[in-house]
Amino acid sequence: MVEELHKKLVAQEISVKELFQEYLQRIKKQDKDYGSFLYLIEDEEQINYAQKLIDEKKAHLLTGIPIAVKDNILIKDYPCTAGSKILENFIAPYDATVIKKLRELGAVFIGKTNLDEFAMGSSTENSAFKKTKNPYNPEYVPGGSSGGSAVAVAKDFAPLALGSDTGGSIRQPASFCGIVGFKPTYGLVSRYGLIAMASSLDQIGPFAKTVKDAKILFESILGPDPLDATTHKNFTFKQVQPKIIGIPKEYFQEGLDERIKNLIFERIEEIKSDFQIKEINLPMSKYALACYYLVMPAEVSANLARYDGIRYGWRKDQSSILRLYETTRGSGFGPEVKRRIFLGTFILSHGYYDAYYVRALKLRNKIKEDFKKVFKEVDFIFTPTSPTLPFKFGEKIKDPLSMYLSDLYTVGVNLAGLPALSLNIGFIEGLPVGLQIIGDHFSDLSLLDFAEILEKKWSSF
Repeated sequence: MVEELHKKLVAQEISVKELFQEYLQRIKKQDKDYGSFLYLIEDEEQINYAQKLIDEKKAHLLTGIPIAVKDNILIKDYPCTAGSKILENFIAPYDATVIKKLRELGAVFIGKTNLDEFAMGSSTENSAFKKTKNPYNPEYVPGGSSGGSAVAVAKDFAPLALGSDTGGSIRQPASFCGIVGFKPTYGLVSRYGLIAMASSLDQIGPFAKTVKDAKILFESILGPDPLDATTHKNFTFKQVQPKIIGIPKEYFQEGLDERIKNLIFERIEEIKSDFQIKEINLPMSKYALACYYLVMPAEVSANLARYDGIRYGWRKDQSSILRLYETTRGSGFGPEVKRRIFLGTFILSHGYYDAYYVRALKLRNKIKEDFKKVFKEVDFIFTPTSPTLPFKFGEKIKDPLSMYLSDLYTVGVNLAGLPALSLNIGFIEGLPVGLQIIGDHFSDLSLLDFAEILEKKWSSF
């Protein structure tokens, strides 16, 4: 899609403004039924700059292409709420690094998309402002936390979108919405300007209709950043020829919808003549979810301490400093955010730090070692993206543990810092199903190339 739009733009078949208006009008007409956007960005300056680049024959593939942005990524002079009441009136004072890079290429930002509050959730039901609905059936959730970005791409409200992935928040909504979602190797894309949830797990990545489009966006935002010390300064992408595909038996046991399991193995049968399929073991994977829900809330507790009603964001004035903290945070945060702050504070408290947090970090290293060992035997790994099909609104929101299980197959990737992609492989009862493809560190480009091969092989479903 991106290449076709690029050709039309450089051939002057359509102007940047006309293309932008086409998507904008579609959003204004249809998004009231889906709730993917929190607000739109109608900025003539960015449109004029993109058109100037095209007129001067300096256009990049993304010049003039509308991009939707998850509302926890800062765009200067525009609101950035992170889906929370506590940041309802916050205006971003600077561009995130990924936004700066795309702006220089002449990409145009069409709006900020809805999300679970502070990216905490798997359904986009935790937003303080609205619910986002599944593009295939509005009675069902779109996944989360990047549900707004996923729906924006699935409904053709934007050719591309940016999301963030802490434990599956790009891949799981991509699966629920039938599109491509890619989580890069940790540290390949700068987190500067991304509102932090869990800093050692968060990673910005692309949503797209096709793998090729996701690759174009990924290549445009990757690279070291002096403003983010966790980005890799010197790295070389691994060139991986896909020959052996690993199927971890632990990911296909109890808890997985049998229909999803059957569909995945149907797709595997279709490629057996091209690739060797090998059953593998990831024994520590059964502890990944428990490990994640110790590491993540601990980092949440630390990162969200800054929202105190004093430095920035929403506040509720009171007679004393303690009362200011209590009322601002008490009424500004939603129930899921409070739950994770409480849990994280408990994990980090005296007497429990060694018992929980330190042991979780040791377990995290074991999970990394599991993957490292397996990637000596196989080139890529296939797993389900989600253990279930998209679920109905309200089905899991009152049962946090049930909701957390939606991330069962995705959190291990974040704990290990690996790249992974969700690719749509078909539909069950009219709802999309995603296959997760996991690669070794820095195999991102080879993973995307492999996924494109699979996309073409399975394009007939």
